[in-house]
Amino acid sequence: MNKSDTSRNAYTLTGRLAKKGYMRWWHSFTGIQPDTGEERVFFVEYFMINPALARDTAILGQHPYYKKRGIKPSYVMIKAGAFTGSQGACPKQLHSFYPFSQLKTAVKPFVFQVGPNFYSESRIYGNTVVNYKNSHRRSYMCDEGRMEWDLEIHKAISGHTGHIADPFFCMMNALDTFWHGEGLQAFYRGRVVLDGVLYQVSPESSYGYADKHWGRRFNSPWLTFASCRLTGSQTGKALKHSALAIDGCCPRFLCFPLKHKLLLQLTYEGQDYTFRFARTVRKRSKWHLKETGKRFVLQLVAVNKETIIKITVNCLKEGMLSLHYESPDGERFPEPLLGDGSAAGTILIYQKSKHGKKLIDTLDIRNGFFECGEIRWKNP
Repeated sequence: MNKSDTSRNAYTLTGRLAKKGYMRWWHSFTGIQPDTGEERVFFVEYFMINPALARDTAILGQHPYYKKRGIKPSYVMIKAGAFTGSQGACPKQLHSFYPFSQLKTAVKPFVFQVGPNFYSESRIYGNTVVNYKNSHRRSYMCDEGRMEWDLEIHKAISGHTGHIADPFFCMMNALDTFWHGEGLQAFYRGRVVLDGVLYQVSPESSYGYADKHWGRRFNSPWLTFASCRLTGSQTGKALKHSALAIDGCCPRFLCFPLKHKLLLQLTYEGQDYTFRFARTVRKRSKWHLKETGKRFVLQLVAVNKETIIKITVNCLKEGMLSLHYESPDGERFPEPLLGDGSAAGTILIYQKSKHGKKLIDTLDIRNGFFECGEIRWKNP
């Protein structure tokens, strides 16, 4: 449902998740290079893992010293970078690590700062620098480079998952990973400097997205898609108050995993459509992600008593960025988590009636943020 709830964007690594859990606040948006007109989709993520295991220095789980002794990771990580540019610039990701002793937080409103990096609901700023030596260390899991950002944020559409992410269900580990989309449509204003090149970020062309995941492990498989750059066929113009978000989840009964499910929210010119369903062909609502030699294709049909929504999304594999993380147990993903910011597709919205179905509109999708990965862990 389209409901703002900034309390779910607050610090949630408590109880058992403090020793075995992670949080990630994700932001992605488009910037334009003033001189060349190049468009790039940037991302900034604030990531925390295992705060109760903290020491005076950041514990990088892939460092040989900690790996050999079975010591679990504990740090605050700033992940920043860009996907493939419109003029062919290569994607990259940069990581900076800080111990929890350097984290400064306030509760109401929730804000935090670590090193030069600041997070709030309405503004983020900071920088991350990775030299050649650290970029070749396994424990850093990133590329070489430098990125700075200073951005104001206005979050216009939210995705609320309901009671399933209430504190009780979080305490019971009802899901492997919980999700809250406070900014399914977010307007960013400011600047980004990547490796010395300035990019301007304007609200009307930022096509921004902001969400939060937290839990004890990443979903397996992992699937996230979002876009607020939607164009209607009836007018041929960009839709103003509209956004699509799709997120996968792995529900559990006690310690037993159930069928992988999808959460879907489409806001079309202010009207909200929300669906939750499993990956199955035996029911009217169904979805399928297939991989060809050149692309990933997500096909989805969502059905309720009044509406049918058909979605097809394509994402070219060439140029996708392999996003690097480690789990709270200190394991690297056995298979890559791939991401991109240029997925495209279509949405067909039908109105059901006793005479059949009527096509309401066909929407064109651009600048889609797409993440997928068949992540498999040793211990399910």
